[in-house]
Amino acid sequence: MEHKTIILTGGGTAGHVSLNQAIIPSLLQKGYDVHYIGSTDGIEQELIGDAFPKVPFYGIASGKLRRYFSLKNFTDPFRVVRGVAQAFSIIRKVKPSVVFSKGGFVSVPVVIAAKLANVPIVIHESDVTPGLANKIALPFASHVFTVFEETLKHLPSDRSTCTGSIIRSSLFTGDRDKGIARCEFTGDKEILLLMGGSQGSKLLNDIVRDNLPRLLARFDIIHLCGKGNVDVNLYNTPGYKQFEYVTDELSDLLHASDYIVSRAGSNAIFEFLTLHKPMLLIPLSAKQSRGDQVLNANLFKRQGFAEVIEEEALTQETFFEGLKALIDKAPTYIERMADTQTPKTPEEMVELIIQYEK
Repeated sequence: MEHKTIILTGGGTAGHVSLNQAIIPSLLQKGYDVHYIGSTDGIEQELIGDAFPKVPFYGIASGKLRRYFSLKNFTDPFRVVRGVAQAFSIIRKVKPSVVFSKGGFVSVPVVIAAKLANVPIVIHESDVTPGLANKIALPFASHVFTVFEETLKHLPSDRSTCTGSIIRSSLFTGDRDKGIARCEFTGDKEILLLMGGSQGSKLLNDIVRDNLPRLLARFDIIHLCGKGNVDVNLYNTPGYKQFEYVTDELSDLLHASDYIVSRAGSNAIFEFLTLHKPMLLIPLSAKQSRGDQVLNANLFKRQGFAEVIEEEALTQETFFEGLKALIDKAPTYIERMADTQTPKTPEEMVELIIQYEK
């Protein structure tokens, strides 16, 4: 096979990076020269740089697409234009055979630049309805892949395919004992994993910490609390281990967990589903987002995989009610999850992407 180059893009949150992280090893194994375009201040630079230090990373300007009034709405279009020029220059230099976009604000200038450079673009949408960035990118795309069957009704039928979830291979190699040891737990109690996404959830963090003695009476607790949200006063609390954010260790921590309380980002909930982990989902409120997590969570609830508490309804009381329901119904949830289809591998996803290269 002749040596080929691919550009990956996507960022802003970990959810817009995780699939790219999953497919990079497969692309490298196939002999592809992999390059990544992200934002200069997003989480993607750290995630990609830490995991794949040899993959060139380019930071470009990108504007945030807001649905509310902000003075930045007047300046951000200029940032997008600057980002398009920067991305176009990178694409002309790198000469990729295809661009793969995972969405997020930074992907918009990259996709526009790729179209201007006449490079095929493949998009991946992991939520029930397409995000704003992917809606803008859609007319430029050769093809769009989705996680949910329901998403296809929002997309052109001749250019969209549902693949189901794509799960990184390392998820399956997680080790419960390593996870327990990493947290310095005794292994005598059931383990509750709480995660509020890469940014963390103040509401969830506060409920957990305000009720630690009550929770620790029943569980050992792994708390992924988000960037800058570690409480130093709780260091060395027996049975309680807090992390800002984890990458490589996550599969061990997931395998160690008996129950999960989480946001409802698509990548995360499909990982829980694949590992048959009973989950209580607290989706990011539609007031703080476009409401995609609410749709994801409610779909999982309808399918019998999860308990759901909407953020507006989250109180100490509803949290413990939800937790009790989760524990009571856990055997039923595990049974239903075991009946679902096997997710696609990153290798299979790579084959789907590269069929569109020029």
